Amino acid sequence: MADEPSLLGDFVRARRELVTPEQAGISVAGVRRVKGLRREEVAMLAGISADYYLRLEQGRDRNPSVQVLESLARVLQLDDDATEHLLRLGAAKPRRHRRQARKETVPPSTAQFVATLPLPAFVEGRYFDVLAANALATALSSRLAVGGNRLRDLFLDPEEQALYPDWANATVDAVAGFRESVGTDTDDPRFIELVGELSLASRRFSRLWSRHDVVVCSGVPMRIDHPQVGDLLLNRERLGVDGEPGQTLVVFHPDPGTDSAGKLALLASAIPATVD
Repeated sequence: MADEPSLLGDFVRARRELVTPEQAGISVAGVRRVKGLRREEVAMLAGISADYYLRLEQGRDRNPSVQVLESLARVLQLDDDATEHLLRLGAAKPRRHRRQARKETVPPSTAQFVATLPLPAFVEGRYFDVLAANALATALSSRLAVGGNRLRDLFLDPEEQALYPDWANATVDAVAGFRESVGTDTDDPRFIELVGELSLASRRFSRLWSRHDVVVCSGVPMRIDHPQVGDLLLNRERLGVDGEPGQTLVVFHPDPGTDSAGKLALLASAIPATVD
């Protein structure tokens, strides 16, 4: 028996259940009692023994070769982000002792830079905690304030959910991005606390988390239905914070000259001026 849960085994099992026999080119006859592919079908398609694949899923073999992992990625129809995640899981060494939580802090120069940006901007940590935010970001969403958590708000706060006309897809991307951000660092108390809370409080989060989707968060257009200025189409840029692995500067900006640019300027004009 494995002495601790296997991230690699959990991942390949979850992804196996998402691939249909038809997608894998396997003819189906009669009633199947399993979701997705059977273990022996994955093993056959990957060119490995059924017993070896079973050991991988059960966490009894944690050192597969890159060739085996790439074969599994092909059979499980993983995209580049998910394949990279699988390779990281295969290279990870099991930890014997849980680490103490380390509080994430934003460098003072970065916090000052965020405050002076003329666009909505904030810094989020590895677990999507808001570590710094400027006034325009908070005007865009009151939950974009230090101490908030982007994942918790998206799943548990009705006002935050109302900001996103396409909330369902937003949750899919958020959970997949969160899993990629965490990677193999799942023994951190902050991660355990957050996933446990959301799994109990949100059936949708629990369902999406069990899929083991992975995606690298990147700059994409996103639509926000703001209660004061209405529909906004903003570009989201994500930049790493120097010297702080896991921290990301997120900036929203509209295309110049658009209706959204005018609405964002209107929102900015309503922010009370600060007095030094």
